[in-house]
Amino acid sequence: MQRLVFRLARAMAILGGLVLVSLIVITCLSVLGRMANTLGHSDFIKDHLSFISAGLIRLGPIKGDFEMVEAGVAFAIVAFLPWCQITRSHANVKLLTASFSAGANRFLSFAWELIFALVMVVIAWRLFVGTTDKFRYGETTFLLQFPVWWGFAACTAAAAIAAFVALYSAWLHARELAAGKRIEPLDQGARS
Repeated sequence: MQRLVFRLARAMAILGGLVLVSLIVITCLSVLGRMANTLGHSDFIKDHLSFISAGLIRLGPIKGDFEMVEAGVAFAIVAFLPWCQITRSHANVKLLTASFSAGANRFLSFAWELIFALVMVVIAWRLFVGTTDKFRYGETTFLLQFPVWWGFAACTAAAAIAAFVALYSAWLHARELAAGKRIEPLDQGARS
């Protein structure tokens, strides 16, 4: 089970990273296209370099770039959550908890893991409800006219995986609490 959860979380992080890199490329190309189009419309280029002006004017921003970024970033954020959860990499502040005993910190970690898992289950459930609503209404994006439910469905799948990993992580913390010692989420053999 550890190997499955770890690989699933890693695959989601890689997928989220690929989506994020794609969005960066789209944004950069769109900005460059917009700049080229503006340059093509400048008086100097039109007057002195008209052969370049026509080519530059044909360039422009990528149609619907902000729609792709909106859906893609939402997915990427949710896709990174399982990796953060299984590797215990969420941000934490130990200003107060550094003075607590190891047992109190284990209990606090378990409590937060359980709360996070329950919140992820609710988020996945509500995203599923939102996906079915968007599907039923047939809502599309303004420029690209792709169905809005596609983005919701991708986030729902990522949130369901994040909820599964969060529940598993809460179970690991419950075992730690019962054992009275830290249990590493994965041994070295499961990481390969």
